[in-house]
Amino acid sequence: MKTKTAAKPRRKRWKKTIAVYGMLLPGMIYLVINNYLPMYGITIAFRKLDYSVGILRSPFNGLENFKFLFASSSVITALRNTLLYNTAFLILGPVLAITVAILFNEIKNQVAKKFYQTSILLPFLMSMVIVSYLVYAFLSADNGFLNKSVIEPLTGDTISFYQEKSYWPFILTFVHFWKEIGFSMVLYLSSILGISNEFYEAARMDGATKWQQIRYITLPFLKPTVITMTILGISKICNSDFGLFYQVPRNSGTIYATTQTIDTYVYNALMNQNNISMSSAASVLQAIVGFILVIAANAVIRKVSREDAIF
Repeated sequence: MKTKTAAKPRRKRWKKTIAVYGMLLPGMIYLVINNYLPMYGITIAFRKLDYSVGILRSPFNGLENFKFLFASSSVITALRNTLLYNTAFLILGPVLAITVAILFNEIKNQVAKKFYQTSILLPFLMSMVIVSYLVYAFLSADNGFLNKSVIEPLTGDTISFYQEKSYWPFILTFVHFWKEIGFSMVLYLSSILGISNEFYEAARMDGATKWQQIRYITLPFLKPTVITMTILGISKICNSDFGLFYQVPRNSGTIYATTQTIDTYVYNALMNQNNISMSSAASVLQAIVGFILVIAANAVIRKVSREDAIF
């Protein structure tokens, strides 16, 4: 009798949850097909890929595919650029995004708020191809806005931006933040909107200035979001935005010293040598380094402030 009575509630629970599992099933199938099955392709990094026999029958060659990453001085330049750009993005990104989010939150006029919201988010929705043409419209030596409307009238000369490497660290950094600041701003703005107004009201009653409210209320509440975004950024420190570093400089070889990153180096090598195993090795190395950095960064944060660690 006990077995039968216990089985009935189980059947009822199963009937209640079967709809939930049914809705979950398509997402799980997509996750497995899209994210887990392709992971077998990691083995390409350790094989000498032979198209005639396929991936499964291609012979293993150990770490031979990784040697190209260290076989040229160009790799050192690409690695240096990747690390320096990502470090700058990690440091300046939260500062700019939080500043824009705080300023945006202070706008009271709804018409102005919608205008600024559209202006800030529109670049994020643009394809990097479109962004590259916009940048070219400004920087072109023949018909660019800067050369024809600013530099030439003032100096009588023009600047060939796509031939001068010294300008590109500033150009790429500016384009990156111009395009990405809208998305980051929304993340921090959502955290700011989640802060109770009671804290600000109490601070105003105590005579706190706007800067003091930001310093002692807003910024401490944003700390978990900053830490999470920083850890995610650290995980991609060996990766780069391919569109930003390939499309925007128009793959100009004369400025590779300041524009080429690991991703663009691998792409150019793949196009020249048609070696898929080589590019796969670079991707595997980036993934391993990113994984190690995330674990290390989270471990450090867990020791300093355990409640702010991701895991």
